[in-house]
Amino acid sequence: MKSAHYAVFLGVCLIAGATAAQDAPASNAAQAESREGLPDTYTGPVSAVAAIVDDKVITTFDVDQRTLMMIIGSGRDAPPDMIPQLRERALKDLVDESLKLNEVKKMEVTVDDAEIEDELKAIASSGGLDVDGLEKVLASQGVAISTLRQQVRANIAWPRLVRGRYGSRVRVSPEEVDATMERMREDATKEQFLVSEICIPVADTSRAQDYYQGALQLIEQMRRGVPFAIVAQQFSACSSAAAGGDLGWVRAGELAPEIDTVIRDLPPQSVTNPIPFEGAFMIYAVRDKRPAVVAGEPTYTLAYASAPLDKVGRNDAILALQKLPSAEACGGHALRQDLGPNIGVTLLENKKLGDIDERFRSAIDGLNRGDMTGPIEQDGYLHIAYVCDKDEGLGLPSRSAIEDRIYGRQLERIAQQYLRDVERNAMVDIKMKSPGSPNG
Repeated sequence: MKSAHYAVFLGVCLIAGATAAQDAPASNAAQAESREGLPDTYTGPVSAVAAIVDDKVITTFDVDQRTLMMIIGSGRDAPPDMIPQLRERALKDLVDESLKLNEVKKMEVTVDDAEIEDELKAIASSGGLDVDGLEKVLASQGVAISTLRQQVRANIAWPRLVRGRYGSRVRVSPEEVDATMERMREDATKEQFLVSEICIPVADTSRAQDYYQGALQLIEQMRRGVPFAIVAQQFSACSSAAAGGDLGWVRAGELAPEIDTVIRDLPPQSVTNPIPFEGAFMIYAVRDKRPAVVAGEPTYTLAYASAPLDKVGRNDAILALQKLPSAEACGGHALRQDLGPNIGVTLLENKKLGDIDERFRSAIDGLNRGDMTGPIEQDGYLHIAYVCDKDEGLGLPSRSAIEDRIYGRQLERIAQQYLRDVERNAMVDIKMKSPGSPNG
């Protein structure tokens, strides 16, 4: 592809040279006009410019490389009529990457080369290769590994920038986690669903209908046999796109109510229509269903503290141990040893009642999250336990896992808005014609 672009450029030069003696001023003016707006650092052919982002040129060769990489990553051949759409998505991804990397550079966020190599090793190992083997596989398909390196750099640096700027502003309230857990608990005896997702963000609400029609076109591609995972990898804006949109097994009530309602009514191997949700159109595939797991033995996550009576004294020990709920001992934070000298604090995770010292079982049995035992005296110590979390044996995710999921979704929405703000303040000039345009 690159040699073809240079051949076109060479032909243009020869024609210009042949007519230069007859009309040199006009030829020079046309040549100058054809390069208007291009950065001085770009010396390649004008015909190879797909887009300009600030002072960076994205070439059609870059687009072709990314398109090939998308096809390779899907593990399948793409239908010929999807290639124009893939190239358009590849160009969009490259523009977004340029915007992200420009902002990363501006904010002085760094990514070590070692981090990129570690990620490349992980990508390679998932296919049973080392990095050299991965490079050879890509090269055999006409893709330079530098294309993958740039994508990896952006995938590491951009979330780091977003977390650094906005992570501390995201707040997941205990009430949000409680509401999600309660909904999941109520529905624990109902079906579970193996689900995949595609997110199509609506960047311009005045064009919402266009985005909706685009989402319908993706569904039509799937009806014609294109696997959901390939479409998700190529078109979804969700973080799950890298895994083909796979969300794994989710329980009734775990997703947002408006999505949950639609999924429950679908038979396996079905795909939803586009669902408007939080500034995007969502498409879900229900790959399978299964009954809920039968409740097993409950497990506890406990914050445990003990105080030696001979060093602390009974009254001071009781007063100190009763502060355990406020000692941030339930994970998500480093243990804050503020209960006083000589008082030990530790976290015991996912313990069945039978795993707990029999001297404390009766005090813990029947407690729920947020409950605390009274002081228990044994072997010259006062002991106390606080229930950080309790799994009733329904296999529900932990509170911290649910909190992380909600936090990630909120941060992802912020990241999308941040990118759109960056785009509005940048100079983005798309040169490559879209598939539907007259010159496409």
